[in-house]
Amino acid sequence: DKPEVDEEALLADLMAVANEALAGYDAMRTTEGTALDHDLRSRGARILELVGQVEKQSPKTVSDYRARLEAKLREVLANTAIDESRILTEAAIFADKVAVDEETVRLRSHIAQYRSILELDEPVGRKLDFLTQELNRETNTIGSKCQDLDITRIVVDMKAEIEKIREQIQNLE
Repeated sequence: DKPEVDEEALLADLMAVANEALAGYDAMRTTEGTALDHDLRSRGARILELVGQVEKQSPKTVSDYRARLEAKLREVLANTAIDESRILTEAAIFADKVAVDEETVRLRSHIAQYRSILELDEPVGRKLDFLTQELNRETNTIGSKCQDLDITRIVVDMKAEIEKIREQIQNLE
């Protein structure tokens, strides 16, 4: 003889367990999302700090180049008079080649967009993925333009932060 099964009670118990599991899952996702949001914001803030360092270092790169160029010209030309206007022209050409102000402005803009996107109440993974590619592109451009060791180190730090961001957004919808 089989015991009688109360199907309604069984279904009610099953629904209660399922609802509890779903509520736990939602709570876990909310907690994880909050942690992820905080992590992405702090990494964005760190990138902005690094951008500030690049902006501070960039003019020094040009003045150091000018000093090296002048010293090299004095060495090569020895007793010959040096054309100061030519040095200024060469330094200006170099400054134009290594200017990173456009890239730093775009990086600041991308970080502001990151913050705005994180405020959205919708899936943002693809948007952040695209923006991360843009962060990487601008950072690579700065790295290729600058021949300064200090800026190169800063660029490496920026790329490390961007890579951590990229890894984190892989967890987003």
